[in-house]
Amino acid sequence: MFKASEALQGDFLRSQPSEFLHTVSANYAVDEDSYLRELIELAQAQDLAALSRKANQLIIDVRKRDNAVDSIDALLQQYSLDTQEGIMLMCLAEALLRVPDADTADALIRDKLNAAQWDRHVGQSEHTLVNAAAWGLVMTGKVVNLDKRHDGTPGTVLGRLVKRSGEPVIRGAMMQAMKIMGRQFVLGRTITEALKNGKPQRDQGYTYSFDMLGEAALTRADAAKYFADYSKAIAALVDDKYKGASPKPTISIKLSALHPHYEVAREEQVIEELGESVLELVRQARKGDVGITIDAEEADRLELSLKLFEKVYRHPDVQGWGNFGLVVQAYSKRALPVLCWLTLVARSQGDRIPVRLVKGAYWDSEIKWSQQAGLANYPVFTRKEATDVSYLACARYLLSPLTDGHIYPQFATHNAHTVTCILSMAGEREFEFQRLHGMGDALYDTVIEQAGCPVRIYAPVGAHKDLLPYLVRRLLENGANSSFVHKLVDPRVPVETLTAHPVATLQRHTVLANPRIPLPPALYGEGRRNSRGINMNVLCEWLPLKEQLDSWWNSRWSGAPLVNGKRLSGEVRPVLCPYQLSHQVGEVVWATADQTREAIDGLSSAFVRWNATPVDQRAAILERTADKLEEHMPELMALCTLEAGKLLQDGIDEVREAVDFCRYYAAQARQRFATITLPGPTGESNEIYLQGRGVFACISPWNFPLAIFLGQVSAALVCGNTVVAKPAEQTSLVAVRCVELMHEAGLPGDVLALLPGDGKQVGSVVTADSRITGVAFTGSTQTAHIINRALAARDSAIAPMIAETGGQNAMIVDSTALPEQVVKDVVHSAFQSAGQRCSALRVLFVQEDIAERVIELLKGAMAELHVGDPARRDT
Repeated sequence: MFKASEALQGDFLRSQPSEFLHTVSANYAVDEDSYLRELIELAQAQDLAALSRKANQLIIDVRKRDNAVDSIDALLQQYSLDTQEGIMLMCLAEALLRVPDADTADALIRDKLNAAQWDRHVGQSEHTLVNAAAWGLVMTGKVVNLDKRHDGTPGTVLGRLVKRSGEPVIRGAMMQAMKIMGRQFVLGRTITEALKNGKPQRDQGYTYSFDMLGEAALTRADAAKYFADYSKAIAALVDDKYKGASPKPTISIKLSALHPHYEVAREEQVIEELGESVLELVRQARKGDVGITIDAEEADRLELSLKLFEKVYRHPDVQGWGNFGLVVQAYSKRALPVLCWLTLVARSQGDRIPVRLVKGAYWDSEIKWSQQAGLANYPVFTRKEATDVSYLACARYLLSPLTDGHIYPQFATHNAHTVTCILSMAGEREFEFQRLHGMGDALYDTVIEQAGCPVRIYAPVGAHKDLLPYLVRRLLENGANSSFVHKLVDPRVPVETLTAHPVATLQRHTVLANPRIPLPPALYGEGRRNSRGINMNVLCEWLPLKEQLDSWWNSRWSGAPLVNGKRLSGEVRPVLCPYQLSHQVGEVVWATADQTREAIDGLSSAFVRWNATPVDQRAAILERTADKLEEHMPELMALCTLEAGKLLQDGIDEVREAVDFCRYYAAQARQRFATITLPGPTGESNEIYLQGRGVFACISPWNFPLAIFLGQVSAALVCGNTVVAKPAEQTSLVAVRCVELMHEAGLPGDVLALLPGDGKQVGSVVTADSRITGVAFTGSTQTAHIINRALAARDSAIAPMIAETGGQNAMIVDSTALPEQVVKDVVHSAFQSAGQRCSALRVLFVQEDIAERVIELLKGAMAELHVGDPARRDT
């Protein structure tokens, strides 16, 4: 963990940037409590009372201004995201503007209007936008009479209005309201229009950083379009004839918009191709001294962005300029180490780097993804006040003598207390503040008047249809009740509640991390532990994994039937790598018909004892198996790749799914197999409990050689059954290694028989045997029919068959869907693992109104698919 409290001592200056990058990575998901105690020492202010008094006065001065509450602030006051109406508003804002057809727009409006009580908001604000958003505009008191239901509760007034006035009237009003929202957040549709609209603010002393709206490019054509947009914007700023004293505007660049594969797995390609695109834009910008700032994105891309930034920064065409900068997000646990790394880079070249410090814009996504990925901890802080502490610690570092002449600090904040702290720290140091267009006008009008600080406005430029993802991020970022933006201008919020120092607020908590947000391993509470994942996008996790994988690529495994805990002998068959037939992965012995019957004999004998084993003991074996799987993840990943052609990420997911199966079935068994005492007469005891059926047959496929194999086997075993397991012929070695680990975890050798071999030979013996009391099968529908008929033909009790077979998976897409998200999901579902999974998408149904755009994106995204060696991270 980085010693944040020692950052100002400068010991790190003895490191090389390439060496220190590993220190940055190591802080990716460190323990939050421990690291915050380091940051607190750096963020702690000398005179908390004086800072609070200054912040109090600043807020009072802001609230006195005529423009204290702008339309967006008022909107967020009325429609907080902790209300149903706030969520509905965001859903409509996110979807309505892109819906091209009237029918779908009407259906969307009707759906959302009937889901919330909009009438309680109408007339509650003086602002046009708020009343328009209260479905509104032509509705606020003019089109509809807001009444009550007969029982006195608020009615779904606007739902009834839809029925009376018809959808077209409502649609027109809704679209107008959404466009008003769009104008509040976007300065202009083009850079020319933005410069014109921004002139009054520049005359007032503000300057701009323009952001060309657009999300991540999925195709080369998209990337080329975004590059052209940036190039045109730079040219317009170079030619800008503004004569005022305001500093020259800059351009903010989103790297993911300039390359369809801005991802760590394609690092070499990205740094080469994307680096050249960024360098060309920097060359154009330098001619007119138009600064360029690289925007921050998701945590997974941070280290890649640093490497790319350094490559461009060190190019001879950029050296000596000092206007090529970077955004750093304070909610990241790597924020302060990144600032130290940037200092090393700037010092080694002798140039200045502008650094925009922001709170962070992807918090919800980072938390959710970390939970899904099974990380040990989060890459971001889990409390708002923790992010504020990190921000102040970073600000203190940026304003320290260590960075003077090397870093130009740019503080993006709407928090009056943070502004006060920075003004107190800065002294004579040169810096600037930044704010978002459409927010914080009154705060920074006051700051400019009182402190004379330069303030830059981050202003989106583009068509309303490109606004949507940005708009949602801003609403999420600033619409939550914890947001300072939301509270600053709300007269109902006492001033003193806004001026507490975040260090003091944070230290009120016994545990500094937010206990209401469980760590990813504890996602499922006390019931079971989440499976552990590995993030291959950060050096601190990728390099150890790569080293372990490299030790397995040339290994050889051997497999054979495992019956009564012993390996059986027979004809040895080579196992070849499916994507490189010259490479032998190992060897396997296939089971014979006699060995299959021997296995069933042993399992039948062991059933009574295993079924009588307490469920707690059976469940504990599964849980220990899960731990063994995690311990051996690199080996299992390598084997899944070599024997089944699994991609590395698919290998991680495969092991995690197997682990989840073990822990889930263990938890379910403890819950469902507990004895239930039934009510009855005095002196009589009646109990109900579940028990195993006998010998269960589990037949699994090759495309999930570990997860489905173990899912079937573990469920049957924990229920008290003994199991005969028949893995796919193509992936016998994975199954053998899995069973070996189960034995190491304490599974008795005589309760599970593994029979690798020919499906017809082994399967026909198994399904014909009357001692088989059930079958779990995953595979083709044709084979399922054969098994079903074989079971039905037996002269014995009916055996249940649990079958998961293939089918035609379809996706239905209407015009409310974001085409870019649709295409991402389609490509992942249809082509991950070359589409060789039963859950893969087979048929895509798209509403005709958006089909052309979706097909265009899909073709471009498919052209970027890379078929290659699954052992490589970039495949």
